[in-house]
Amino acid sequence: MDITETQITETPPATTGHPKQLYLLFFAEMWERFSFYGMKALLLAYMVTQLKFPEPKGYAILGSYAALVYTMPLFGGMMADRFLGYRKAVLFGGILMSIGHLIMAVPQDWSFFYGMAFIICGNGFFKPNISSLVGTLYAENDPRRDSGFSIFYMGINVGAALGGLLCGYVGQRINWHYGFGLAGIFMLLGLLVFYLGKNSLQHRGLPPDVKNLKKPLFAGIPTELVIYAASLLVIPAVVALFNQYHFMDYIMFGLGAVSLIYILIMAFQMDGAARTKLMAALVMIVFSALFWAFYEQNAGSLNLFAMRNVDMHVGGTELPALSVNNFLPPAWVVILSFFFAWLWPVLNRKGLEPSTPLKFGLSFILVGLGFYVFYAACQMGTETGLISLTAFILGYFFIICGELCLSPIGLSMVTKLSPTRIVALMMGIWFFASAVGEFLAGKIGALMSVPADVVNNPVLSLPYYAAILSKIGLWSLSIGVLLICLSPLIRKWMADVR
Repeated sequence: MDITETQITETPPATTGHPKQLYLLFFAEMWERFSFYGMKALLLAYMVTQLKFPEPKGYAILGSYAALVYTMPLFGGMMADRFLGYRKAVLFGGILMSIGHLIMAVPQDWSFFYGMAFIICGNGFFKPNISSLVGTLYAENDPRRDSGFSIFYMGINVGAALGGLLCGYVGQRINWHYGFGLAGIFMLLGLLVFYLGKNSLQHRGLPPDVKNLKKPLFAGIPTELVIYAASLLVIPAVVALFNQYHFMDYIMFGLGAVSLIYILIMAFQMDGAARTKLMAALVMIVFSALFWAFYEQNAGSLNLFAMRNVDMHVGGTELPALSVNNFLPPAWVVILSFFFAWLWPVLNRKGLEPSTPLKFGLSFILVGLGFYVFYAACQMGTETGLISLTAFILGYFFIICGELCLSPIGLSMVTKLSPTRIVALMMGIWFFASAVGEFLAGKIGALMSVPADVVNNPVLSLPYYAAILSKIGLWSLSIGVLLICLSPLIRKWMADVR
């Protein structure tokens, strides 16, 4: 008999420590994130400085890429839930991503869009399912779950920090394609770590029905191979979308509406407690899209802002702006993850831990403060057009505190509030909310586009950034206050789940 995920979550929880399998998933995800964020650190700057795309086009393609990266987990999660299981999905996704990164290392015009297309499709299978595997390590009410996801999230950001630092340096200072190639090497390392350690997961993440997976689906071809082949057919469609990126408006808003309607229909087919829990999850997922629209400026507009308007001189040495900007956020996460992984269990034991909706509200407040630090620094740097590196680091401190109140908590929230049979699907929808946020981030970033005749004059380019940074801060603070006011109602819908 196949062992189901429901049976897995019934395992009695341990009282101390974490399952050893958490560290397998930690290292596999760490090296995969090295490659993903290392490559992402280069994208906008490469398009603007090397491909000579106008800034609005660069922002639009970056937003489209990031949106598709986080949309594909919706489908990868469904395929894992119904057919592949988490482990096969992670391996297949890792292979596609490795191919994509290595294609981008090829210095040819065609390689840029095709490499991104492979990464998009691979991420759809890899990302939601490795996160779902973390959820299978803990029983439903195991108090270690939030802490475990915080540790896992730290692994994500160790990889992201190293990737942003090394790929950013290699790409900006040595050769852009070498930077893309370095990302590919570490993607292969992450895939190898998972492959060698997957048997330690025992029954976790296996296909829900092996017979159904092997069943001929089309022209005598097994279902599993049909899924793989259909995924490869998506790649040229993604390349076509990059060339016609304006269609992404219809795709993202259309998929968003379909996803909301589908989950609402599912919710109203459930009993009272399950329905309200799913509704609570859905509300927080929708708000998370707005969070990522603000937060993801770090991979877009703040990359160019760092290159143009941040004083990167330290002790007579000019630091590479791309490395610094893409190192700071994950580095702060790594440092602060220890604190937050300690903080939540301590507050829980004292009965003082904020509820999940309240943590979401606090995340917006903190992000708003971070953007106001950037804005205040802009007001003090009008004569030179440069803000200090200290202010840049401090702004990111507040933003990352906000991220740690939402992102790892959100991963845990999805696994706690979703019925077991649709956990991977809901994880996919969680990442789809990130996709909508990434897409909106491109729209917001485009508002900070600097005219070509002033890009090399920091005094003239600074006001373009300052005006939008202040607006992001105001909107984020306002949404945070709204969420805090709504938190008692959402908490009631969550019933017995914290």
